[in-house]
Amino acid sequence: MKLLHLAFAGLVAFASTTIAAHADDLLTIQLKDGPVVIKLAPEVAPKHVAQIEALATKGEYDNVVFHRVIDGFMAQTGDVEFGKVGGPKYNPQQAGMGGSEMPDIPAEFSKLPFKRGTVGMARAQDPNSANSQFFIMFADGPFLNGQYTVVGQVVSGMDLVDKIKRGEGSNGEVSNPDKMIKVTVTKK
Repeated sequence: MKLLHLAFAGLVAFASTTIAAHADDLLTIQLKDGPVVIKLAPEVAPKHVAQIEALATKGEYDNVVFHRVIDGFMAQTGDVEFGKVGGPKYNPQQAGMGGSEMPDIPAEFSKLPFKRGTVGMARAQDPNSANSQFFIMFADGPFLNGQYTVVGQVVSGMDLVDKIKRGEGSNGEVSNPDKMIKVTVTKK
């Protein structure tokens, strides 16, 4: 029994540092250059993943811009309120300041590191303020570890993420930004 307990503890430690290979939740983002596939991590951030999946399933992420893109750091998107091209409240100057009609989500911090291709939830200063916005890392960002919720990892199409139009200025604001054309969820 003690050996089984030790094996289980080791498995938990492993799961806390990497996204489980058996995760079946995939998010596909169609960009202008092709699809990006993200393996979501419901075992690490169940509330965040559920919210992303609900918004994607309702088509809320379709045509949402990458409003903040900083070269060598990350590309941020997901403002379904002000960042949805063709939406009733679309406003390029306010993109990044909105969320969704769903409630904010309490932080689900983990030991997963922010590395190239990691997908994390954006939030305001309050750690419990994540809603719909997320970002994809262009490079490792260990300074984010334990400070933001990791929701997944790009498993294909990172070369397409690298082609997302970069922003200007210190905050990475993008004029005439690229967008997520269509976002879908696959559960196997």
